[in-house]
Amino acid sequence: MKKISTLTLLVVFAFTAVAFRIQDPAQKLPAVDVKTLDGKTVNSSTFANDGKPMIISFWAMWCAPCKKELNAIADVYADWQAETGVKLIAISIDDARNSPKVKPYTESMSWEYEVYLDENQDLKRALNVNMVPHTFVLNGKGEIVYQSTAYVEGGEKHLLEVVRKVAKGEKPE
Repeated sequence: MKKISTLTLLVVFAFTAVAFRIQDPAQKLPAVDVKTLDGKTVNSSTFANDGKPMIISFWAMWCAPCKKELNAIADVYADWQAETGVKLIAISIDDARNSPKVKPYTESMSWEYEVYLDENQDLKRALNVNMVPHTFVLNGKGEIVYQSTAYVEGGEKHLLEVVRKVAKGEKPE
C-alpha cells in the first residue's frame, strides 16, 4: 500500500512539474475590451509603455486594501515614473451599478493613472484574477513577469523593487 501511495505522489508531482513548465512564462495581456471612465471602449491589447514596465492593478470601490495600495503608490508615482518609466493602469472590476462611483473617486484622489472599467469582468476572468487587489507587472515587451494578490502597508516598496529590476531587464523575485 505504501508503494502505491508513494507512486501516486510521484505521479502527481511529475504532472504538477510538467504543468508549471508548460505554462508560458511570456504570457501577455489578453485582448479584451474594457471601458474608459468616459465610456469609450478600448482593447487591453493596446496597453503599451514604449518598452518600459507597466503595472496593471485590479481593484474595486468596495476593496479597502485596493484603495490603500493605489493611494500609497499615488504619493510616489511621479518619482517611480522618473526613475523607471513605469506606467500604472488601474482596472476597476466594479459592475455597471457601482462603476459610476469610480470616476469621482479617482478624480478626488488625484490619481495620475490610466483607469479603466471591466464591468463584465472579462479581463479579470481572462487573467484568472480571483480576488483583489491583484497586481501584475509587465516588462517592456508586454510580458507578465510578476504578480501579487494582496496588499499590506508598505507593500508598494516591494513593488518598486520589482519594477526597478524589470526596468533593468532583470527577472523579479
